[in-house]
Amino acid sequence: MAFSRACRLLITASAAIGIAHAAPRPEVVASGLENPWGVAFLPDGRFVVTEKPGRMRVIGADGKLGAPLAGLPPIAAGGQGGLLDVLADSDFARSRTLYFCYSEPEAGGSANGTALARARLSVDGSRLEDLAVIFSQRPKVASRNHFGCRIVEAKDGTLFLTLGDRFSRKEDAQKLDNHLGKIVRIGKDGSVPAGNPFVGRAGALPEIWSYGHRNGQGATLGPDGALWMHEHGPQGGDEINIPQAGRNYGWPVITYGENYGGGKIGDGLTQKAGMEQPLHYWVPSIAPSGMAFLGSDRYGAAWKGNLFIGSLKFGYLDRIELKDGKVAAEHRLLEDGRARIRDVKQGPDGLLYVLTDESNGKLIRLLPD
Repeated sequence: MAFSRACRLLITASAAIGIAHAAPRPEVVASGLENPWGVAFLPDGRFVVTEKPGRMRVIGADGKLGAPLAGLPPIAAGGQGGLLDVLADSDFARSRTLYFCYSEPEAGGSANGTALARARLSVDGSRLEDLAVIFSQRPKVASRNHFGCRIVEAKDGTLFLTLGDRFSRKEDAQKLDNHLGKIVRIGKDGSVPAGNPFVGRAGALPEIWSYGHRNGQGATLGPDGALWMHEHGPQGGDEINIPQAGRNYGWPVITYGENYGGGKIGDGLTQKAGMEQPLHYWVPSIAPSGMAFLGSDRYGAAWKGNLFIGSLKFGYLDRIELKDGKVAAEHRLLEDGRARIRDVKQGPDGLLYVLTDESNGKLIRLLPD
């Protein structure tokens, strides 16, 4: 893997203003991770990283890999499923609480679904304690695809979780009696917040925040505290959305993509009354994963407030400039590495960190040049 060969200079400003900025320098913090999926930051400088086959590890501030943590629940690893995102509680210094999502197997059956669990990291950092599953996607489906599974803690302490349509059940993304193709919002104990948009509505599951999504593998809070997410389209039509309570984001009725191998999906619509348009979409698909706003000025003022999204398909980190609520420009970083970027987050030090989705996956810190 050639992150050491990363380009030292990248022209990032538009021709209209003609300003060049130095690209960040990638530094490998840790390697030897098997298809890492999510990273969380601990207050003492350590990291918690998930590996898709079903392991969670603590990585020291010095990059030393800890042994797999004990105490995980059964996980249906395979295909796109496994142990996926992880999030440290905002009060981790006191609570030692971690949240993680994964593909949960059906007891005694072949189906599975996305689940969200809560546990405490033991004082010695060797195991998870007091495990509780606080959300399970309904229904479970016999599928190895489209689990979604990004977790975001909102400013009010509630949790958002993205849920895929499971690929074979895309029509269910338009129905409110299931969790497929949805974003849900729950309390940290699994309770349903009173302000959820479908609370009390007959035939609708009260955890649902928004619907009509395909497979969201990136989510974060915007600078104003609003939820942002992106989702995989089919062949083309990956989207950035800002999911609003109770809104319908259209899948599979409207899409800017097409069937794999060609051909329209449904009636081939890109717009329909009552369905939201994406803030931005990509044709061809970039296969986005991971999502973070940069709130620091560690890379200079021009990058502060930019949005960063990994590309699995093309192996780059997309730096996105926003202006007046729209995408104004995109700039590809880490192209020389050509590694599938699975996650991107801003650390407590104000620097960006990425995970590469490989059999010898890496946690990489981007240093200002």
